[in-house]
Order: sequence, then C-alpha cells, then structure tokens
Amino acid sequence: MTTMTEASVREFKMPDVGEGLTEAEILKWYVQPGDAVTDGQVVCEVETAKAAVELPIPYDGVVRELHFPEGTTVDVGTAIIAVDVAGGAAPVAEEPAAPAVPEQPRAEEPQPQARQPVLVGYGVAASSTKRRPRKAVPPAAAAVQAELNGHAPAAPAAQAAEKPRPLAKPPVRKLAKDLGVDLATVVPTGPDGIITRDDVHAAAAPQPAPAPVAEPRAAAAPQAAPAPVSFDGVRETRIPVKGVRKVTAQAMVGSAFTAPHVTEFVTVDVTRTMKLVEELKQDKEFAGRRVNPLLLIAKALLLAIRRHPDINASWDEAAQEIVLKHYVNLGIAAATPRGLIVPNIKDAHARTLPELADSLADLVSTAKEGKTTPAAMQGGTVTITNVGVFGVDTGTPILNPGESAILAVGAIKLQPWVHKGKIKPRQVTTLALSFDHRLVDGELGSKVLADVAAILEQPKRLMTWS
Repeated sequence: MTTMTEASVREFKMPDVGEGLTEAEILKWYVQPGDAVTDGQVVCEVETAKAAVELPIPYDGVVRELHFPEGTTVDVGTAIIAVDVAGGAAPVAEEPAAPAVPEQPRAEEPQPQARQPVLVGYGVAASSTKRRPRKAVPPAAAAVQAELNGHAPAAPAAQAAEKPRPLAKPPVRKLAKDLGVDLATVVPTGPDGIITRDDVHAAAAPQPAPAPVAEPRAAAAPQAAPAPVSFDGVRETRIPVKGVRKVTAQAMVGSAFTAPHVTEFVTVDVTRTMKLVEELKQDKEFAGRRVNPLLLIAKALLLAIRRHPDINASWDEAAQEIVLKHYVNLGIAAATPRGLIVPNIKDAHARTLPELADSLADLVSTAKEGKTTPAAMQGGTVTITNVGVFGVDTGTPILNPGESAILAVGAIKLQPWVHKGKIKPRQVTTLALSFDHRLVDGELGSKVLADVAAILEQPKRLMTWS
C-alpha cells in the first residue's frame, strides 16, 4: 500500500459522547467494507454506560475496514473504522503506484478543514489522523498485522503452515488469557476466521463437562459406565461485566460505601388512592393518558418534599457543603433489557398531574425502547423504585449517587385491615424510604415518609396540603 493511499485513509475514533466515559461496546455496524458513506451518516450503534448512542461519520468516503466486530468493548480514542476519503472503492488496485509518496502533503492538507464536529464530545483534532503503524515492515509482521485487523491473507499458505497463529483482536486475546483458554483450540465464527469474545466464552464454558472421560471407562468396564454423574448443560457460565450492569455496579458500590444509609418502613391503607385512580381514568382530562398508582405516589412524594424541602439535597464532599436543591428532578427506576436505569423527570415539582402522567409515560416507553439519552439520566435529586410490580412487599433500596433519598413502593395487596373499628379487606402496601444520614436525620426522614403515607391514605390531602 503506497503512502498516497495511506494518506487518503481517515481513522474514525471512538468518541466520548459527553458522559466522561472511558469505553463503549459496539452493538451494531450499519456499514461494511466497500460501502460509500457521507458526512453525518450513522455508521454504528454503541452502548455507553446506560444509553445506546448512534455514531455518525464526520466525512465522505468509502469504508476501508471495520477494526472491531459487534460486541467488542472499545476504549474511547481508539480507531474503530477506516474510511478512504479519496473515494477509492478498490484500494488494492492503487498499490503499484510507488510515486505516490511526494503527493502525501497535498492529500493530508485539506482533511482537517473538511472535518466538522457532529457529536457531543467529538471535534476537530489533528490527532485524528493517527493510526496503527502500516509502513514498511517485514512480510511476516505485515501478515500478522493484517490478521489482527481482521483480514486474513487470501493465499499465503507457506508461512501459516509453519507457525499458525489464531486470529483474534487484542481484547479477545486478553479475555482468553484471563479465562485460561488456548486460542489454538477455539473454533472461530467471526469474519475471515477471527475468534470473537463469544467464541472464547463458548470454549471456556463446556470444559467442566467433557464427554471423553466417560468413554475410556465404558471401554474398560462397560458395567461401570453409568457411575459418573453427567449434566445435560454447563455448570457455570461467565458473563462479562460491561455496559449498564458495570456502571450500575460501580454506582451502587460507591453509594453504599460512601453514604450512610438509613431505611424506614410504613404500611399504609391505599384503598382510597386506588379508587381515585379508577375515577381519574374516567376523567376527560386524562383521556388517552395512562393513570396508575405510581402517578399518585409520585405526586404524593413531590408534595412531601415541598413540605420538607431539606430532604431534597446532596452532599458535596470536596467543598464539605450540603447543597439544597430548589427543584425536583424525579428519578424513576426502570428495568430494561440492558439492565436497570434511572432516568428522571426534569422539574417534576412544577408539573400538573396530567403533565406528570405524560412525563411518566414518555419516560417508561423511551426506557423500554432503549432510547433513553445520557442527559435524561443526569441531575436526579430523588428517586422512586416500584418493586411492587414484581410482587415484592418492599425492600431496602440503595441511593442513586448524588441523591439524598429513594422511595421503594411495594405490591398493593388485598389484606385484612382495621377500618372504622372493624376488620375489613383493604388494599394495603408497604413503603420504604432510604436516605443519606449525613444530611437527613431520623426526624426529617420520618416526616417525609409519614406525609407520603398520609396522602396515599387520604388522597384529598393532595388538595388540602397544596
């Protein structure tokens, strides 16, 4: 490959999408080598922390190479795709053009001017032209480099026969080393015979239950064959900790061992609240809107915060200050196929009940579709987690980092309850409020939880206490 051809190749690096993250997983490629791309065209989808983000390419050209397969976790700043900005659809045909070296400055000069930032956290940078060394190298080294790039030689059989080398990316080799898997024994399923992360996991998983051990026993002593215990499936499966699960784990560990948690519980009769839910469903103001108990629970918590604003705060360790928030960004814990996320409703305190219903519906639907943006998960002040949807009575929730309180709502069940001096079947639930004891004492936490319970027991307080 000539210098001129190399000068026309631009390497697009994994950008930081504005969250300060260090890595992202490539979920899906929308282009393949040989495809033409234009400035601003989405080329892949990546998962960073808790959001799936589509990445646009910042220049025109033809895709030369995809450096990583789908499912690979890549560090921010690492080149993920090579694009021939000269538009050459067949770069191999240019290899004989040796006099291309003097033309290199002309090929590189216009490139920085043509590049325009199209994504948060990514902009014009001269360092973007750096790439892995591809200059004059010995033939053997060039062959190895081609293999690592995902392009096995078409027919160099002599050298490969002497010392075969499994094709795998560096992250996959590290994974194999960590799991104790010999890459030479792995059956590749990736393009051009590349070993993927799934291949390594597949090779690691079946090892605890191999069949050959039973065969010699059967040959030596046929009657002893039934003796060994056999398993139809694998006994263990190792799942890499990455993406949403990795970030959630780090956040929960950091919160649990940073903020001293206190959790209080209260069991409350919510029969009147459930009746109000049914009445609102028939109200014209809520036509086409989703009305459920969570809507009134959220409104009850917002009113309790209004009555006791000191609970809506955060602890600034660096400045040794308590930061009182004069707004409420209400977080709603949502279970998604990618894991638990906590998007929040901005300025929830200022929303009417119908507006709050719309915001909750949008938040939940967006989360289920996997389209929650990083911005939607930042800046929360207080969170609600509805464990009752799983039939659970209650729990001891861990604070979302940077927040002072989280309310867990248990399942609403028909239970015997003393009502007006008589035991009657009533709809009952248990609430649990966890709070940061550095800035919320027992009295404040108890008052907030008691207010939420009182409102749900007598929802008319939504008006009398407003």
